[in-house]
Amino acid sequence: MKKNTAPKSFEEALKRLEAITQAMQGSEMPLEDALTAYQEGNELVKYCRTKLAEVEQKLQVLDAGELKELSLEQSE
Repeated sequence: MKKNTAPKSFEEALKRLEAITQAMQGSEMPLEDALTAYQEGNELVKYCRTKLAEVEQKLQVLDAGELKELSLEQSE
């Protein structure tokens, strides 16, 4: 089982979570390995939630406290 290391990005964390999920669903993983994978997944979920909260906070600051719908169209 891969040793727990902090992800470098949100996307890396999601990719690792997907890999853990597939490994746990698709094989006869020994109990100890499953527990380790679960713990790593739990830490990755916490990391992702923290990153999402940070981004939401930055958006609120940029929009003067109001969360607005993201528009990808350029205004002229």
